[in-house]
Amino acid sequence: MESIEKHIQTDETILQDPLISKQQRRHLEQELEELKVYKKNHPEDHHDPSPLELFCEMEPDADECKIYED
Repeated sequence: MESIEKHIQTDETILQDPLISKQQRRHLEQELEELKVYKKNHPEDHHDPSPLELFCEMEPDADECKIYED
């Protein structure tokens, strides 16, 4: 996607479709929540975050998100 704003808009549009599957709806609702949290915490950042960035925003203490310095 071009930006986080565009990604949020796209997810919201897809969720308006009553014919999407329950699994897709659940996935998009979770993704949308994570995108909104990321945007709230990084208002100056307009890039579309990767799934790892979204995960680390929600779970900063996870092993995958730890940064080690030498």
